[in-house]
Amino acid sequence: MATKSNGNQAKGKKGIGSTVRSTLKKNTDDIRSGQAVSLEFFKRNAWVIIVIMTALVAVMGLRYRTKARMAEIKQLNKELQRAESFKLQEKAQYMTLIRETELTRLTAEKNLSLRYQEEPPVMIECPGIDTPDN
Repeated sequence: MATKSNGNQAKGKKGIGSTVRSTLKKNTDDIRSGQAVSLEFFKRNAWVIIVIMTALVAVMGLRYRTKARMAEIKQLNKELQRAESFKLQEKAQYMTLIRETELTRLTAEKNLSLRYQEEPPVMIECPGIDTPDN
């Protein structure tokens, strides 16, 4: 019997939980019937709606700006790779010219009468002549 009296006391009292439930039920019924989106709703919640819309527009702008910057970063990385490749080619050509110039200067200084040969040496084979390798 004690449990019945406790159950009746809980039903008789209206607490915070029952108020929240009734408000939630009323709001749900209003949304279903189309009453929640009336002019009064917009008047009551105008600042909240403005804040939410501003936040959504800001997030969309941030996303667009991020994508644009990522595309720019990719394009700049491609340019950087091309520039580094060009730099390596120029450095190799410069080193070749430096070596050639230094070699020419040393041969002239030592009077060796050597000259820079543009083409590599070619070995000619003749069937009737013995070579030193044989």
